[in-house]
Amino acid sequence: MALKYKRVLLKLSGEALAGDAGHGIDFDTVVEICRPVKALCDMGAQVAIVVGGGNFWRGRSSGNMDRTRADHMGMLATVINALGVADGLEQLGLSVRVQTAIAMQELAEPYIRNRAVRHLEKGRVVVFGCGTGNPFFSTDTGAALRAAEIEADIILKATMVDGVYDRDPKKYNNAHKYETLTFMEVLNQNLAVMDMTAASFCKDRGIPWLVFSIEDPENIVRAVTGEAVGTLVR
Repeated sequence: MALKYKRVLLKLSGEALAGDAGHGIDFDTVVEICRPVKALCDMGAQVAIVVGGGNFWRGRSSGNMDRTRADHMGMLATVINALGVADGLEQLGLSVRVQTAIAMQELAEPYIRNRAVRHLEKGRVVVFGCGTGNPFFSTDTGAALRAAEIEADIILKATMVDGVYDRDPKKYNNAHKYETLTFMEVLNQNLAVMDMTAASFCKDRGIPWLVFSIEDPENIVRAVTGEAVGTLVR
């Protein structure tokens, strides 16, 4: 199989790492998600990963808690997930670096753009934690920012749904799945595919998103080799 995209940024939700438990980390699930990443690296792809933290904490669901503090807690949750993904990748024989937007030198490298790119060029997987490092911004926006900085060809958003629909397919049997969308359509229709800040950012910079289901982890390989999976937003 030939690669359609050489350098990719994979956005993993925290829920994807939880498996059937629905919360925390199911390590068997993590390793299964890591296997196609290993396959891509063996094919010569350069892979960076941004992880969410929703399997542990969601700042926007924190009630009356101070929003900045709640978002900081969410950033720490992404670091737990980043370390778990790194361990799964290392168990498969990959060289991995975790970089965090908030310095925690005993656990990970600080995020430095040139160093991240150099790791990718050397065949290492780079896992980014802490989103943008700022409150009020989602990990979708963190993925968009990192993709722009490392000049990724595409953002792969691995979700629990097999693409973008005009309404919730789990609630409506007549929900329509889109094969392709523009960022303007996402913004104008307020489609719940990504954070609106991320959509606007990527529209301005021409960074496409491919949204697909992670329930079959092999979709990661299919996406990077150009097979028709999920919904392409461009």
